[in-house]
Amino acid sequence: MTEAIAYDVVVLGAGPVGENVADRARAGGLSVAVVESELVGGECSYWACMPSKALLRPVIARADARRVPGLRQAVQGPLDARAVLDHRDAYTSHWKDDGQVRWVESIGADLYRGHGRLAGPRTVTVTADDGTVTTLTARHAVTVCTGTRAALPDLPGLAEVKPWTSRDATSSSTVPDRLIVVGGGVVATEMATAWQALGSQVTVLVRGDGLLGRMEPFAGELVADALREAGADIRTGVSVKGVERSGGTVTATLDDGSTLEADEILFATGRAPRTDDIGLETVGLEPGSWLSVDDSLRVDGHDWLYAVGDSNHRALLTHQGKYQARIAGAAITARAQGVPLLETDRWGAHSATADHDAVPQVVFTDPEAASAGLTLAEAEAAGHRVRAVDQAIENVAGAGLYADGYTGKARMIVDLDREILLGVTFVGPGVGELIHSATIAIAAEVPVNRLWHAVPAYPTVSEVWLRLLEAYRG
Repeated sequence: MTEAIAYDVVVLGAGPVGENVADRARAGGLSVAVVESELVGGECSYWACMPSKALLRPVIARADARRVPGLRQAVQGPLDARAVLDHRDAYTSHWKDDGQVRWVESIGADLYRGHGRLAGPRTVTVTADDGTVTTLTARHAVTVCTGTRAALPDLPGLAEVKPWTSRDATSSSTVPDRLIVVGGGVVATEMATAWQALGSQVTVLVRGDGLLGRMEPFAGELVADALREAGADIRTGVSVKGVERSGGTVTATLDDGSTLEADEILFATGRAPRTDDIGLETVGLEPGSWLSVDDSLRVDGHDWLYAVGDSNHRALLTHQGKYQARIAGAAITARAQGVPLLETDRWGAHSATADHDAVPQVVFTDPEAASAGLTLAEAEAAGHRVRAVDQAIENVAGAGLYADGYTGKARMIVDLDREILLGVTFVGPGVGELIHSATIAIAAEVPVNRLWHAVPAYPTVSEVWLRLLEAYRG
């Protein structure tokens, strides 16, 4: 039996989260092994954030240009779908990870390719494609950074249909003439936006009563209006009860007995943790489960095991997972160095407080939807005494200059007892670049009276902040 190779930290998963854990641990002087079964760089680099935004950027740029006098006539034609897909391929490095591998090597971490599984406390086995097994041990920590996979519903005939998941939707080399999108969340709305603009006739089937159900209701309403204007068919309150494929045609049977035909069907109906085959049972945890952690990202009941990123189900966003990785890396390093008392108080150096209070998100549809912190419903459910302040973004001069016919809405949620912001939502063209100011205000708990002195430049869309504050002050 080959002798185990010892490291200070073993990282399961080389996506952005695992890479950031490795980077922070190496910066703290710890030795690190990184284990990856697919491409170094993970879901975000090859099948999620980067390819989806590469597909969407030409769509949004064209939409914005069509709202500008003197330019709109030049961009009335269709998108060059082949050029857009080639642009997407370039941003995925053509699904090759050479550059990411070089980065891992550059920080001094060791990369092990293969399937990693826990084999008891502080022990990981890595099975390579050729069957070779390597055993790694961790002096201080094993971090689970294995992310999530698409969760498919249990429908008759689904496996035979070979439906699209998010991976297929972001990597397809052809544009289907007709596409059914099942779901109403971020993946569903972004991919509906992209493929409708690239030439597909898109039908979105939503089980609930609207899109983007985790954001303020007006976000989904404005995005749905825009998708319909672009030619998509949005149907709410419907469920798919069965699917079948005959030749190149997919037929979906809906809960009212009607049928719908398309060339492809995308199920964007949720995510499941990639923890089903990583040996959790060897350390007393349930395979396939979300891993419960404390605010330093350490798994409950295990002083050496950390779950960072999507696998802990705190905030399924790449930037939030990278934030957690920075917190976890600092906590692992501090504990390895024997620091007697970690800063795990609220907003402390070893506490991922933003996961609870200041999560930002941008949905890259047209219009964009961006939020940070809590929605009104979430704030009220948490027992806060709050006031929601709404403003039409088109009322500021910068919005009219940005685009003819600009339509958008802003909302801020004020904690009336502490006079700070708990949440902000913007919907409208270009608002993704506004949300970081809201994130700072929420994370820093800036008093509303101090925000009054943060003067927005004129004429910018950011002046909506002034309108919100004026409305609050009355």
